[in-house]
Formats: sequence, C-alpha cells, structure tokens
Amino acid sequence: MKLTQSLAKTVSKNTKPAQQRRGERGQSLVELAMSLTIIMLLLAGAVDFSIAYFSFAAMRDAAQEGAAYGSIKPEEAIKPEETNEIINRVRNASTNPVNLSDTNLVQVQVALSGDSCVDIHCACEGNEVTVNVIYDYPISMPFIGAIIGAQEITLNASVTDTILQPFECP
Repeated sequence: MKLTQSLAKTVSKNTKPAQQRRGERGQSLVELAMSLTIIMLLLAGAVDFSIAYFSFAAMRDAAQEGAAYGSIKPEEAIKPEETNEIINRVRNASTNPVNLSDTNLVQVQVALSGDSCVDIHCACEGNEVTVNVIYDYPISMPFIGAIIGAQEITLNASVTDTILQPFECP
C-alpha cells in the first residue's frame, strides 16, 4: 500500500496540470517543421552536387575518348573545329546528363604539346595531345548560389594522352 502511494506521489509531481501544458501544444510540430526544412535543403544540395559530379564524369569520359583517338590520329588536332574528328568524337560521346553536342554550352579544346613542338610538327610520336571539355553547370538550388557567389559551377575535364603514331615528323 505504501509503495502504491509513493508511486502515485512521484507520478503526480512529474506531471503538469493541463493549464500549464497548453502553451506547449504546437512545439513539437514547429520543431519538426524547422528540422525537416534543414534536412530537405541538405538533401537537395547533395543531389545537386551529385548530378554535377555525374556530369563531370561524363565529360571526363568524353575527353578520354577524344584523347585516345588523337593519340592514334594526331593530324586531326591541326584541323579546324568544324572538320576536327577529335572534337566530333568528344561531342558525340554523351548527351546525358550533359549534351556535349551543344556548342553554346560546352567548349572542347584540343592542343598538341611536347619537346619537339614547332608549328604543325607537334603531331610526332612521343608528344602529347590534350583534350579539354569545359561546361558551366547550372546550380538548381537557389541558396547554394548565394553561398558560393554564383549560380553555376565551371566543370573542366582534361585528359592528356601520348601520341602513338607519328604524322609528318622532322
């Protein structure tokens, strides 16, 4: 009996009357709404940056395709952009998540370099062909743009391969 009375006193001390609890009725709902907003913003930011990384991976793979082709046919690097097969290979490598064939959004640059590089004679065995793919990724989250100071991130994928077959070498 004494144990029951003692327990009843403890319970009554720890519970508040209904009048004192009325001011706390929506507290849990407000806390949930604030927490959920922050969690959703973090999740949306993670998704946005994941898509940017996926875009970068597609660009890097396309640049690798162009550099591999350029290492076998280095004479293509000397041609103008309209007829350059290295650039065509890069642009045709992917349409998703980045449409590489869109010349307004994506820039493709091809360069030859090496020790014995003089004008057209850079396309020699042992020299290098470098393919750069540049894209301004638009950020879809408005708050991230305010934090980093821009609404887009410049993605630059660059791949360098050694020329394997010579072309008009001195």
